[in-house]
Amino acid sequence: MSRDLIAFVHSELDNRVRPEIAQMARELARERSACAALFYGSVLRTGDIGGVLDFYLLTRAPGRTGLRGLMERWLWPEVSYHQMEIGGVALRAKVATLPLETFRRAAEGRALDTTIWTRFVQPAALVWSEDATVREEAAAAVAAACATACRFAAVLGPPQGPARAYWTALFRQTYATELRMEAPGRESQILDFDPTRYGRLLPLGWKGAAIPFRRDGQAFRPELASGERRRLAAAWRLRRPLGKPLNALRLIKAAFTFEGAARYAAWKIERHTGVHVAMTPWRERHPLLSAPAVLWRVRRARRRQADAR
Repeated sequence: MSRDLIAFVHSELDNRVRPEIAQMARELARERSACAALFYGSVLRTGDIGGVLDFYLLTRAPGRTGLRGLMERWLWPEVSYHQMEIGGVALRAKVATLPLETFRRAAEGRALDTTIWTRFVQPAALVWSEDATVREEAAAAVAAACATACRFAAVLGPPQGPARAYWTALFRQTYATELRMEAPGRESQILDFDPTRYGRLLPLGWKGAAIPFRRDGQAFRPELASGERRRLAAAWRLRRPLGKPLNALRLIKAAFTFEGAARYAAWKIERHTGVHVAMTPWRERHPLLSAPAVLWRVRRARRRQADAR
């Protein structure tokens, strides 16, 4: 891994976030026995804390045993939803929890999963870690995610072109592979937010991945050896058909293990429809069983709203 790429990642991970976000990260890390908390996603870019904050909590713990432990090892991460009031501000967060070692393996591309390196080639902040050693390990994993993403961009992108062409090809392919309801052009929104960043990151990522390239002004040309190009193309062909089934299995698992799912769904419904869903202990414990009745009430309330207009 090149020093320049590590330095780039460190400079981003060290970015300051709002004190309320940092405090929530510390509270969540303590609750989940995590050694580090990464903050990423749209709120990091926009600063709008009225939305849902996205955290990855990394742990040292080996995890559960039995069937639940097996699911955690194969269908990570564990997902939960949390609400807190900090400094008079109501904050909401969706939290993914997984072992640091699993995060590192996925970031290095040693798993069939594409979600870790696709997300963490985008900006993130390391808002809490238990010590300097963990901080270095987390930063090395994020740098590995950047190198992995750039490695695949070299084979998915054009033979030669501007940095944006490689990022566009990468994000389009990974969104198509994952089971995600992204609107067309989502990759442009990501790149438009900070095009200079991605222009800097591509050559740093290629150096970190030991991929030689030429540069002529704004045009890049990766010079992959034929054997390496075939290997990367084969690796992508293996991941492409498995992405959606893997994501589908994770969604099925989340339907039964998503902690706080009922509160998250209630908040989303009210945010998007204006209809308040009262949270009861039964709905909290049985989100799937209560869903049909909740949706029926929401639909009836929406009809009444429409009639009142």
